[in-house]
Amino acid sequence: MNQGSAIDTAGFDEASIIQGFDIELSEKNAQRIDGLVDDYEKSILSRVDEEYTTNTTFSGRLADRIASLGGSWTFIGYFGAALVAWMIWNSLPFIKPLHFDEPPFILLNLCLSFLAAFQAPIIMMSQNRQNARDKHESLIDFAINYKAEQEIDDIQSHLHRIEAEGVRNKDQFSRELQQIKQLLASIEAKLDRAQEDAIIQ
Repeated sequence: MNQGSAIDTAGFDEASIIQGFDIELSEKNAQRIDGLVDDYEKSILSRVDEEYTTNTTFSGRLADRIASLGGSWTFIGYFGAALVAWMIWNSLPFIKPLHFDEPPFILLNLCLSFLAAFQAPIIMMSQNRQNARDKHESLIDFAINYKAEQEIDDIQSHLHRIEAEGVRNKDQFSRELQQIKQLLASIEAKLDRAQEDAIIQ
């Protein structure tokens, strides 16, 4: 997830800076944060996969498998080979007694029509299920991003408050240091006068 507090490690050998803040992270801590984020994403995806598998019926899983097979080069290769074998078998003149679908291959056209009529709705069923899953995942992503944005805003507010307190402490320290300097100057002046009086006596 690429949020406003994404870690920028470019140009640093041993440390990195959180964007927007002067906070240094060692390379080890940066890698640890990246690992935690990856583990969190994997746990969410595994939870979504588990829920998807649990709520899927046998007919749904069958539709997914048919759609996966029907939309692959493997299916195209095997189906093309079957069509070529069908046409060659029914076109060779020396095995004419064994022909079951002579040209113009009416039975083949009927089989193709049945295949197209059933395959299209099954693929659409699988696509609708996948769209529902994608919508569910997008809602989870939105919730995660929204939560991360809130946490980033809290961190920013906390850092700004710390910065403001630091400025106030710096000003107070400067005033106290000035008072100490004035006090030291006064003490030094008194010591000088005391030494002068001692010399005169």
